[in-house]
Amino acid sequence: MAARRRVYLAGPDVFLPDAPAHAARKRAICARHGLAALAPLNEDVASLAAMPHDQAWRTIFAKDLAMMAQADLVIANLTPFRGPSADAGTLVELGWFLGAGKPAFGYSNSATPFATRNAAFLHTLPDPVPGLSVGGFGLPDNLMIPGTLEAAGGMPMVLPENGMDQDFTSLDVFTRCVELVAQRLV
Repeated sequence: MAARRRVYLAGPDVFLPDAPAHAARKRAICARHGLAALAPLNEDVASLAAMPHDQAWRTIFAKDLAMMAQADLVIANLTPFRGPSADAGTLVELGWFLGAGKPAFGYSNSATPFATRNAAFLHTLPDPVPGLSVGGFGLPDNLMIPGTLEAAGGMPMVLPENGMDQDFTSLDVFTRCVELVAQRLV
């Protein structure tokens, strides 16, 4: 029997209050589809808390880089996080996979186009540079994100099928993404 492909689960899910339980649910979904999930949790919170900040963040960064190097591919949670776009750290990880020549896939629980989210966001805060415009092109996020997914994974970002935003912790779109990835890798 061939070894299961290792998939790095990128995303801001690590910040959830129940991050270990959420990661376990995602691992189970991946396992049902023949994928071994690598979730970048920081399980040893007590050790990290005891470290000076500059050592703690470098430890997390090194651990995550090592885990990414072990992975065969990435599935990134690109659901908007604390703004109109995907999490900045997740985007760095997605770019790392593109640069490493490894397949990259992603999903978002938001069906709202990027330009619409961005316009709504600008109504909540003063515009730091008035007069600039963001071309949405009808895409789900900044064009570099779907471009990366198509270049590195050969498929578009997976979005809610019903056109309705889903809760951040919903796993419906993630499950469909895993199914599509598993079919593509067979």
